[in-house]
Amino acid sequence: MVDVRGKWALVTGASRGIGRLVAKFLAAQGCNIIAQGRKKEHSAQLVEELKALGVEAYAVEAELSDVTSVENMLADIDNLGPEIDIIMNNAGMQVAYRTEYLKTPAEDYAKSFSINTIAPMMICYHFLPRMTERGFGRIVNTTSGIRLEPEQAGYSASKAALDKVTIDLGSKLQGTNVLINLTDPGWCRTDLGGPQAPNDPLSALPGVVVGAFVDDGRSGRNFSAGLFYDMTLEEAVAKAEQMESPY
Repeated sequence: MVDVRGKWALVTGASRGIGRLVAKFLAAQGCNIIAQGRKKEHSAQLVEELKALGVEAYAVEAELSDVTSVENMLADIDNLGPEIDIIMNNAGMQVAYRTEYLKTPAEDYAKSFSINTIAPMMICYHFLPRMTERGFGRIVNTTSGIRLEPEQAGYSASKAALDKVTIDLGSKLQGTNVLINLTDPGWCRTDLGGPQAPNDPLSALPGVVVGAFVDDGRSGRNFSAGLFYDMTLEEAVAKAEQMESPY
């Protein structure tokens, strides 16, 4: 199992919900955190909480629907100095639930793909070369288990696209110490999931973070959080490392 003490993780969507829980979980393991939110001030309190755990932490901002904003954030992270060892692409957007799904507007797809597919992959592409040079990296992209719901077509299609590019990219990294995998948190009571969701966000841990800790050289897997309920981190890692890659 990877020891993340002293490593640096970029956590997107860290100002709230599962992203916030992920940032605090990693910090509790000794991992330094760069927390992305739409505005730095949204993550200010989180940064103080992380520092209180004895790690270094910074806030960065980006509007993930804006390519230029994402590029500026990546430049800001480079200027901070630390090399990014772990990427937790938690941020996501569910634009609407279209009961009249045959009237789904094109804008649903445009917004969904910009935030749920394009932004996380821009982040991956930016940091992967240096991860490869250093011989270490862990990337976890957040997907969704939504199926057979054309009412959420923009969202589900953008997550399916993220699955595809993550798995395809992972085939190039297979057998190295740079791993890229997926996680599906399930339907949780967050701002995105809504108050009627059946699962407490804490139930998504450790399944959401396990991809940062696996150490078996395999990529392209989907660590669905429901597979790891009520497990310790060590138990989750042991189970995750038994899962086969799709190659």
